Amino acid sequence: MIPPDASAAFVANMEDVLEVYQRPHDPQRPLVCLDETSKQLIIETRAPIPAKPGRKARHDYEYERNGVANLFMVFAPLEGWRHVKVTDRHTAIDYAHTLRDLSDVHFPDAAKIVLVQDNLNTHKPASLYETFPAAEARRLVERFEWHYTPKHGSWLDMAESELGVLASQCLDRRIAEKQILAHEVNAWQDHRNKHHAKANWQFKTADARVKLKRLYPQFG
Repeated sequence: MIPPDASAAFVANMEDVLEVYQRPHDPQRPLVCLDETSKQLIIETRAPIPAKPGRKARHDYEYERNGVANLFMVFAPLEGWRHVKVTDRHTAIDYAHTLRDLSDVHFPDAAKIVLVQDNLNTHKPASLYETFPAAEARRLVERFEWHYTPKHGSWLDMAESELGVLASQCLDRRIAEKQILAHEVNAWQDHRNKHHAKANWQFKTADARVKLKRLYPQFG
C-alpha cells in the first residue's frame, strides 16, 4: 500500500529502522528481522507431466486444497543466517514461541537481540504475556530491543525480502503437506546458511529524505 503524504508517524518509524540498519555488526546485539507468510498446501489430483528438454513440467489445472501453513522467517542479515519455522497457525501464541526460540535456542548468549518487524497486531510484547506466565514474559520482553517498520512500509523489513527469495526459490510450486513443506524449507535455509547469504542494504536516511521527500511534513 502507498503511505500517506506528510506522515510524521511513517517517517519516524522509517528513520528508526534505517538507523538500526546503519549500526556496525555487534555479536552481542545481533540484528534480527522477523516476518511471516502463508503457503496454500495443494494435492495433485492427476500426476504431473515431468519436464523434458525444451518443455516445462506441466500440471493439471484441477487440484485439491489441503489447508494452509504459516511460515515465520527470522533473518539475521549481518550474520548471513536465517531460520524458517513452519506452523499450523499464525496466532499470538505461535509468535511468542518463535520469539522464545529466537532468544533461548538461536541466540542464547546475546546480551540483547535487536528485533525489526512489521506492525501486525500479534507482533507485540502483549503476545508474550498471553502465552507465558508474567515473569517469563517479562524476561523475554527484556531480551529484545523492539523496532517496528511503519504502517504501509513493511518493505523496510529485510525479512520480507528474504521471504521473497524463499518464495521464488522454494515455494513457487505445489506442495501437498506441511511435513513436506517443512523439509523443503529446511533444505533451502540450510543451503542459504551454508553460504552465509547476507543482505546488502543500501537505502539510508539521507536517501529517504530525498527520494521520499513527499512523505515528510513540510515546514515554511
